[in-house]
Amino acid sequence: MIEIKNLCKSFEIADGTVDALKDISLTINDGEIYGIIGMSGAGKSTLVRCINMIERPSSGTVVINGTDMGALSEKQLREERRNITMIFQSCNLLMQRNCLKNVCFPLELAGVNKHEAQKRALELLETVGLKEKAKAYPAQLSGGQRQRVAIARALATHPKVLLCDEATSALDPQTTHSILELIRDINRKLGITVIVITHQMSVVEEICNRVAILDDGQVAEEGIVSEVFSAPKSRAAKRLVFPDEFFENAADNNSFRKIRVVFNGANATSTPIIAEMAMKKGIAASILSASTKSIGDKAYGNMLLGIEDNDETVNEALNYLSQLENVIAQEVSKG
Repeated sequence: MIEIKNLCKSFEIADGTVDALKDISLTINDGEIYGIIGMSGAGKSTLVRCINMIERPSSGTVVINGTDMGALSEKQLREERRNITMIFQSCNLLMQRNCLKNVCFPLELAGVNKHEAQKRALELLETVGLKEKAKAYPAQLSGGQRQRVAIARALATHPKVLLCDEATSALDPQTTHSILELIRDINRKLGITVIVITHQMSVVEEICNRVAILDDGQVAEEGIVSEVFSAPKSRAAKRLVFPDEFFENAADNNSFRKIRVVFNGANATSTPIIAEMAMKKGIAASILSASTKSIGDKAYGNMLLGIEDNDETVNEALNYLSQLENVIAQEVSKG
C-alpha cells in the first residue's frame, strides 16, 4: 500500500516561492492501477517524483509498504528504488547499448552476475514481445518498441511499484493501446501496483481502477474511474470530462436548456438514443457537442444537448433518458 499524507512541495525561484503540491493525501492499494490526471502544470510529475523521492517533499510523508521513504538515507533510497521503478515519455534508453544490455543495466547496478542478468533480460524481452530485438539498438526501434524495452528494463529488479510518467503521450493511438494492454497484462500477472501519470482521459478510462484529479497542486476529486468520469463533481474534473461545456459559446444561447447525457456502457443499438427520443416522445434535441465511442456493443462518452426552454419538455427528456440502462442525464445549470 502507498500512503501519501499531507504532501507539500515548494520550489524557490527568482520571484519567490512556487507551491507545486499543496497538502496531497492519497491511498493507493496494492495491485491496483491508479491514475493521476490533470492539466499541464497541475503538479502531476512533481507528485510522482516525490513518491520515489527523486524530489524531496517540503513536508508530509510517503509511506510505501510500511516504509517511510522520507526517512531513508540516500543509500537506502537507492536500494528501495529497485522496488519502485519508473518509465517516462522519452523512454530514457541508453543509445549506445542494445536492447539486451539496456535491460541488463539495472541488474548490473544491483550486482547480479552477467549470466543471470542476461537470462532475466531475455525473459523480460520475451514478456514484452521483443525477444527477437535483443541485439537491436534503440535507434533501430519504433517509439512503441522503445517503450516496451523501457518497460522490460523497469521490471528487471522485480519491482512492487511501477510509476508511469506520461509514458504514452508521444505515441499514436494504436501504439498507446498496445502499451496500455501490456501494462494491464503485467499488472494482472505480476500483481505490480501501477501509478499512471497522464493528461489523457482516454488513458485513465482504458486502464485505471481509480483516479485522482489534480488541479493547481491539489486533489480536486478522487474515486472510482467510472464514477468520477460519469458524474464529476469538481470544476477541474468537469473541465477534463466535459471540455466543450467550457469552450462552446453556443451553449450560452438562452433559447434552449442544456442536458448532459453520459453513456457509461449503454447498449449501442442500430437506432441512436437521441433519435429514438425524438420519435417516441416528440422531443427535438440539438447536439451541441459530443464525445462518444463504441467498444463492442457498448457506448461510452457524453453529449451536450439543447432542449426547448420549457419545464415540461425538459423534465420529460430527463425522465426518458434517465430510465435507460447505463445512461446518466442531468440538466446543466446556467451558472
